Amino acid sequence: MPRRFVDLSIYLENDVVSDPPGFGPLIDYVTHQQSPADIARFFPGLAKEDLPDGEGWAIEYVRLNTHNGTHLDAPYHFHSTMNRGERAWTIDEVPLEWCYGDGVKLDFRHFGDGYVATDADVEAELDRIGYTLKEHDIVLVNTAAGARYGQPGYVSTGCGMGYKATMYLLERGVRLTGTDAWSWDAPFVHTAEKYRESHDASLIWEGHKAGRHIGYCHLEKLHNLEALPPFGFTISCFPHKIRGASAGWTRAVAIIDE
Repeated sequence: MPRRFVDLSIYLENDVVSDPPGFGPLIDYVTHQQSPADIARFFPGLAKEDLPDGEGWAIEYVRLNTHNGTHLDAPYHFHSTMNRGERAWTIDEVPLEWCYGDGVKLDFRHFGDGYVATDADVEAELDRIGYTLKEHDIVLVNTAAGARYGQPGYVSTGCGMGYKATMYLLERGVRLTGTDAWSWDAPFVHTAEKYRESHDASLIWEGHKAGRHIGYCHLEKLHNLEALPPFGFTISCFPHKIRGASAGWTRAVAIIDE
């Protein structure tokens, strides 16, 4: 049976709107023409002209935080504890079994920017696509933000997943979720307006904070979710192994048997 691979990851690149100002990656590219002096440090007396075509190696120096690019958040990112009091796992402690499994896509592109999805919204979408969740399904949420990646306003676009929506998934055995938005929760600019009116701090990061009660992970800044069917595909999203970290970069891929 032939397989199709769908890349669900964004690029790590300079000068593209993928994060709030000041939080993006910085990549310094060293070309073949710039690097011969670096090689000569290993081989005293070597001249640039001695190398084939006078070229050295290409290499890049990258400044990142663990939440740049498509990445997997560990329970430790959300809170210091999970499962109602246990020490929260860091990214190097996340079970690899969580990072490979059957995928399910919820299409929430019709919800407005800043909307907080509920358990009823999740249930209605599962009914619409005719799917019953099972343990260790990987649930991806396709929001309006996916189509705005790289454009001004990306980080404030799309809906978020609220506490009840997240717990609906976790209570059914889901341990890894994902979104094509900047955050699993609603964009901060919209939550800030609600907080100014109510001063209710429980509104802040409510989807993430569900991890205090049931430990879980989620992918953020996914891409190409609109290319996926509602279900019938496999997700692979093993994170980079960074000791004690709150997240790890991943090349998230959907695998579809056709």
